Amino acid sequence: MQSTDLGNKESGKIWHRKPSPATRDGIIVNIIHSTSDYHPKVLRFLNVAFDGTGDCLIAGDHQGNIYVFDLCGNRFNLVQRTAQACTALAFNLRRKSEFLVALADYSIKCFDTVTKELVSWMRGHESSVFSISVHASGKYAITTSSDTAQLWDLDTFQRKRKLNIRQSVGIQKVFFLPLSNTILSCFKDNSIFAWECDTLFCKYQLPAPPESSSILYKVFAVTRDGRILAAGGKSNHLHLWCLEARQLFRIIQMPTKVRAIRHLEFLPDSFDAGSNQVLGVLSQDGIMRFINTQTCKLLFEIGSLDEGISSSVISPHGRYIASILENGSLNIYSVQTLTKEINKPPPPLVKVIEDLPKNKLSSSDLKMKVTSGRVQQSAKSRESKIQTRILKQDLTSNFESKKNELPDGLNKKRLQILLKGYGEYPTKYRMFIWRSLLQLPENHTAFSSLIDKGTHVAFLNLQKKYPIKSRKLLRVLQRTLSALAHWSVIFSDTPYLPLLAFPFVKLFQNNQLICFEVIATLIMNWCQHWFEYFPNPPINILSMIENVLAFHDKELLQHFIDHDITSQLYAWPLLETVFSEVLTREEWLKLFDNIFSNHPSFLLMTVVAYNICSRAPLLNCNLKDDFEFFFHHRNNLDINVVIRQVYHLMETTPTAIHPDSMLHVFVALTKGQYPVFNQYPKFIVDYQTQERERIRNDELDYLRERQTVEDMQAEVDQQRVEDEAWYQKQELLRKAEETRREMLLQEEEKMIQQRQRLAAVKRELKIKEMHLQDAVRRRFLKLQQDQREMELRRLDDEIGRKIYMRDREIAATAKDLEMRQLELESQKRLYEKNLTQNQEAVAKEMRADADAYRRKVDLEEHMFHKLIEAGEMQSQKTQKVMEENLAKAEQACLNTDWKIQSLHKQNCDDLQRNKCYQEVAKLLRENRRKEIELLNAMVEEEAKKKSPGSKMNRRTQAVCLEPHN
Repeated sequence: MQSTDLGNKESGKIWHRKPSPATRDGIIVNIIHSTSDYHPKVLRFLNVAFDGTGDCLIAGDHQGNIYVFDLCGNRFNLVQRTAQACTALAFNLRRKSEFLVALADYSIKCFDTVTKELVSWMRGHESSVFSISVHASGKYAITTSSDTAQLWDLDTFQRKRKLNIRQSVGIQKVFFLPLSNTILSCFKDNSIFAWECDTLFCKYQLPAPPESSSILYKVFAVTRDGRILAAGGKSNHLHLWCLEARQLFRIIQMPTKVRAIRHLEFLPDSFDAGSNQVLGVLSQDGIMRFINTQTCKLLFEIGSLDEGISSSVISPHGRYIASILENGSLNIYSVQTLTKEINKPPPPLVKVIEDLPKNKLSSSDLKMKVTSGRVQQSAKSRESKIQTRILKQDLTSNFESKKNELPDGLNKKRLQILLKGYGEYPTKYRMFIWRSLLQLPENHTAFSSLIDKGTHVAFLNLQKKYPIKSRKLLRVLQRTLSALAHWSVIFSDTPYLPLLAFPFVKLFQNNQLICFEVIATLIMNWCQHWFEYFPNPPINILSMIENVLAFHDKELLQHFIDHDITSQLYAWPLLETVFSEVLTREEWLKLFDNIFSNHPSFLLMTVVAYNICSRAPLLNCNLKDDFEFFFHHRNNLDINVVIRQVYHLMETTPTAIHPDSMLHVFVALTKGQYPVFNQYPKFIVDYQTQERERIRNDELDYLRERQTVEDMQAEVDQQRVEDEAWYQKQELLRKAEETRREMLLQEEEKMIQQRQRLAAVKRELKIKEMHLQDAVRRRFLKLQQDQREMELRRLDDEIGRKIYMRDREIAATAKDLEMRQLELESQKRLYEKNLTQNQEAVAKEMRADADAYRRKVDLEEHMFHKLIEAGEMQSQKTQKVMEENLAKAEQACLNTDWKIQSLHKQNCDDLQRNKCYQEVAKLLRENRRKEIELLNAMVEEEAKKKSPGSKMNRRTQAVCLEPHN
């Protein structure tokens, strides 16, 4: 396998000799990107994407460097530095040299690989974009984040549509179906919708999967013909959907070591017409397995437990596989080499082909298991026979399996059995087992933020106190200690932290993240209560050890007491160095296999066991220096005996003094961000920090003052030397001044002669200049005169044009006035006609009112006479009728007044009609007065004729007076 380091090069060859990948791994080349700074580090690749041809790919690392790799031309080029991590890439646009990159600031940019220029900048997302899907035509693109998906037009780089969803339902993926105009949207509630790209009309929705095999879909893959959809998630089951029939037609069960599926992708084939049958399944253990979806046979796999794969992309033509490993490097595989053994002519096979049933299938009918041999048919009948036994087994071991379940498919109980049988874990898988036992979260972002804070001030001079030959090991130790100090301030003041961390740094020097998290997990669990008496050793922990030692070996403890040897001498050196000073590398690894597999109290029991197993040499020691030497150097002691003694102590120690009753059980580091570590006396650490800062400031002041004194002394010496040099220079200058004064007199004489000659030349030049100025003046005057004449001609033309336009406007205005005059005369005749009609209507209305009033008066007189003649018995009725008639007459008068007022207000602008209405109103008032007088006279006359009595007189008076009211 060839390996290429990009380093600081911007271009170069991918490989230096023709690649010949082995059939076993099929790797063409391994590409890494490391820096050669003072602190060298490997820049991790994050995303990779192939172009439409499949012979070129782009890859971006976490610092924003984007490289183009031409696999046919064997060249790589740095095409862009975005200065921030890329979260998604797309390289199959319609313009072949352009690519899309989603950045950590939630924006999407389009760059050109040839010109290396920015083509467009698209914004609109409010969270990180993790997927970019490009239409088969290259005209549209869909960018997906956790809360929205947006459709972009790549010709104008404008957003066409935006998919908004509720916060409770997140988006898993939105992408185009290959070679179609359909968009598939997959959500976190397992709902899958198909949309038309142009109209965004919902074409269909896939039904919910069976409840017995329901998994939360997280990853998806579609065949090239867009007919089959594969979906998987946190399970070892794969669901295959037929998009034409819109139903689930097969459930594939992966091997038991697969617990979660991280990525799915079909392997293209040139001869299957797009109906891909080989599916790549990337599981949680970093291995990508390729299976045949028809035969459910495992074909081949890439990756390993030591070099796990984090993501993979397959080229469109299916010749290459580009995989990003968990260590940040990039592997390019040859599919032809990987499938060389598979593509051999197979022996004759007989297999059963079953059509899809028309009725709805259950999950047990659909389930197929992946095997590495022959085809395995549905296990329905066999499961029915053993269903009771399996169910019983699951019920009895359900709680135990959950309790001992570890990441990466391991079981803690089984590991402990293996450890007790062999005494240690296999060397090849030790690191993997440790990572599973400690349940390391691998928080890359949080660890990067701690590393980016730089070297802590407490460890700037680490090499002076702990000189290490290997500069790389020193840098890793310094960075790890600085990260711990940035994580919690207590670690910047912990004197034994380098001793505690050094064996782990030496063991994990090539993976600093794992090193940091192992040390942090060790401190959180196996170093409980160590910092409660800071800066003193943990007296409480040492008391636990002393109590256990007193119970199991009183003689040895009494020997320690007799020679004034405390637990700070026989226990604390072993703890603060985690036995690295007294054990060899193999012994130390074997010991920590057992420590990490047991309760945190196992470490304290190990200290007791080490003392008990060494009781013979310890009882012979009488000097304190001998004891110190013993606990700081390696001794002739079998570590297997010590480990067996530890297990014996764990089982035989009473509960009252057993450390596990005072220590918490194992707690793993949290994912995403590291937990807060504040298990120490904060006021002491703060006081020490303040004192250290004060001492540092005092030292800086002293150094500053001493530097000032030295600068002043140097300045005085420099001033003395400068004064001597100045006096010497003054003497030389005086002599040089006399010489130059003589030379100056000679030069002045020459200057006078030259001035005379120059004056003559100036006079001649002045005369020539005057002649030239006169010529120029005349020429300028002539030019100015010509310009004035031209301006006058232009003004004359303008005046003539203005006069012509004025005459035309006057003529047009005169015609308009004539037309206006005719319109006014027509309107005048129309107004006169309307006025005449209105006057006639008013006169007619007045005549009609007068006739009606006259008829009303006659009717009232007639009724009045009829009532008088009716007699005294009908007097009340007559009076009522008269009152009603008089009220009607009064109302008629009021109506007449209202009409007169209304006509007066409406026709106040016309004087002639106003006068007419006034005369009419005056005539009406006169008539009314005369009518009232006539009525009163008639009533008085009738009263005189009748006069029946005072009662009738009062009624008559009321009738006569009421109109006046």
